[in-house]
Amino acid sequence: MEYIIGIILLLTFFGLAWYCISGNNLMIGFLIITIIWTILSFGGTLGASADFLAQNEALKFDGLKGVMSALNKIFQSAPEGWGTTLVNVCWGAWFGRVLMETGIASTLIRKTVELGGDRPMVTITLLNIVTAIIFTAMTGAGPVIAIGVIVLPILMSLGVPKAIAMFSFMGSVAAGIFINPVNFAQYRAFFITPEQMPEFTLGWYATKWGYVALIILLVTTTILSGVYLAKSKTSHAWAATTNRGAQQKNAPFYTLILPIVPVVLKIWLDFSVIGGFVIAGFAALFLCGKMKGSFKENCQLVNKLYYDGVVDTAPLVGFLLTLPMFNQVASYAAPYFKVILGGVFPKNELVLCIVFAILLCMGLFRGPMTLVGCGAATLGVVMHIGDFSVPFLYALFAIPTITVNIGSCITQSWVAWGLAYTKVESKDFLKLSIPNAYFAGILQYVATFILLGSLGTTWLMSAVK
Repeated sequence: MEYIIGIILLLTFFGLAWYCISGNNLMIGFLIITIIWTILSFGGTLGASADFLAQNEALKFDGLKGVMSALNKIFQSAPEGWGTTLVNVCWGAWFGRVLMETGIASTLIRKTVELGGDRPMVTITLLNIVTAIIFTAMTGAGPVIAIGVIVLPILMSLGVPKAIAMFSFMGSVAAGIFINPVNFAQYRAFFITPEQMPEFTLGWYATKWGYVALIILLVTTTILSGVYLAKSKTSHAWAATTNRGAQQKNAPFYTLILPIVPVVLKIWLDFSVIGGFVIAGFAALFLCGKMKGSFKENCQLVNKLYYDGVVDTAPLVGFLLTLPMFNQVASYAAPYFKVILGGVFPKNELVLCIVFAILLCMGLFRGPMTLVGCGAATLGVVMHIGDFSVPFLYALFAIPTITVNIGSCITQSWVAWGLAYTKVESKDFLKLSIPNAYFAGILQYVATFILLGSLGTTWLMSAVK
């Protein structure tokens, strides 16, 4: 029976992959697959062999009471446990709105362009660096679009072809997200809760691997932008449509450091992420003169920014409330997967990195490699089949999730917006982004094996000696 259930679960896994690739609603998809896996996992115990049940204590239910307890873990306790992640997401979205309202983000972009002058490659490099820095703190479709409507017309007015401008901007956004505290908290929740492994903080992760991953993606994106630009013909078709002539008031120069304050406080001092958002956010509002009204007017402004920020993240919140249900039921389904895949799934870190590097394309279209698609199902299998450290697994899945899906995939909400905004064809964007995903991804997997893998660390130490 366990083999039959395992095969059916495997088929439903591929069904979920097809569902996500087809661009269907992720929240509903994960809710449906959670119900299906619950029925299959629990129902399979009725006909499973005694040896199978003896080896898997989690599937031994103490009558109806035990079944109800397991169901409550899936549909109640699991979503409740993600409260910390949701709070971080909402406050991060608010901070992004503050940076937009105060003009700090747009001022950073304009000052960068002034430094680059009329040299497209210099401007691209500087804008990529600044954009990556901005998105170490900002997150969500709203902030990306707000920055995109500034950056993209500027690049295209300098003669950068619109597909290259799109590719360069989206790649730099993804680079910054590698050490974004909101995204880190969101992705870490796929693996553990902070209470389970309190030492796996943003500061530890960033210094061990996050900065390296950011730099790799930023460098490959910039270098390939230069290569693509050298092979293309410049076009000034957008020069007349940019809004650079409109005079916009710059934010005070001393406020331009505020976007990175929450990240710096978290990484250097392990200070509260939300506390960092609150301090930097209110400092921005006061220093930029946005809090000069009455107390009631100031409260309305803060409330509006919070409302707009939460609206930006509403689809993500719905997804995050169904995902933990799936993660929990995956622990009950994993023994069946292990029966089918346990003998063939790679248990060596180097082999696993090689396999993931080869299959990076499966991070596209919400495929089985990305955590914001059906990669959670793959993670559920990997976590319960192999004996890998949490930081290693985090990096293993962060690469296809961020480098491939967020930075290169047309199913990402802000990438889809960018295609419509610039009138770039999907195939033209993918021709530029997929090679970058592979170049950056392979280098990031090398760094993962060396910096986070037990075998890689041992090899590095012996090489140093």
